[in-house]
Amino acid sequence: MVGSLAVGVSGTVGSVRGRIGAALVPIGLFVVTGTVGIVGFVVLAGISPVDAAFWLLDPTSIELHFQHHSGPEQVTKGFALVVFSGLIASGLWIGESVLDTVFGGQFREELRRVQTEQTIEGLSGHVVICGYGMFGRTVAQRLRRRGEDVVVVESDSTVVEAASDEPLVIEGDARREDVLERAGVSRARAVVAAIDDSNVTIQIAIVTSQLAPDAALVVRVGDETYESVARRAGADTVVIPEVVSGSDVVDGL
Repeated sequence: MVGSLAVGVSGTVGSVRGRIGAALVPIGLFVVTGTVGIVGFVVLAGISPVDAAFWLLDPTSIELHFQHHSGPEQVTKGFALVVFSGLIASGLWIGESVLDTVFGGQFREELRRVQTEQTIEGLSGHVVICGYGMFGRTVAQRLRRRGEDVVVVESDSTVVEAASDEPLVIEGDARREDVLERAGVSRARAVVAAIDDSNVTIQIAIVTSQLAPDAALVVRVGDETYESVARRAGADTVVIPEVVSGSDVVDGL
């Protein structure tokens, strides 16, 4: 428990440091661009560094300066255009980086969530897999190799983040109706309750039977004592991984 907490905290700190480091890049670019602008104005127009810094704040001062002073007006204005463009671009980059640092990437996550749910809304005849442990991951990968659409429902945020090979992942408890509805369960051809907890998979079976009575329902249970309960809950197929694995070994002998 303590070890997991330490790993989680370490990962969070590392992520924050990474975002802060990323934010320093546009800040440095902004400072360098401003400095180059000041030096350039001093050299081109022969003004003081203070006046040059003021030109960065008020570009109209450049026009007023050349109304009363001679010098390379067009070159200075061209240089100013480049400098101001650099300041604007780096300023926007700073804003994006700061927001990302403050909110921990929540904007990107929210955008990804919306895009995922929009894609799922357009699916029909897909397979919903509840749980992305070893069993659920294996089923998902084999279905995708067959060219089928797969939607994964997983409650563990760490597992969700690691499920980069699955483009359609819904984070949430598959026992909840709203979570299954977000996965498009009513339009799915099949639902696989793949979680390594027989009580949880049976609860998923009960909810799924109500929301998607026509979908084929596969339920994983830990041992044979749960098989009859799972079938009464609506399971069309009950899978006991240990029994299946034992059969596979015997078949291979």
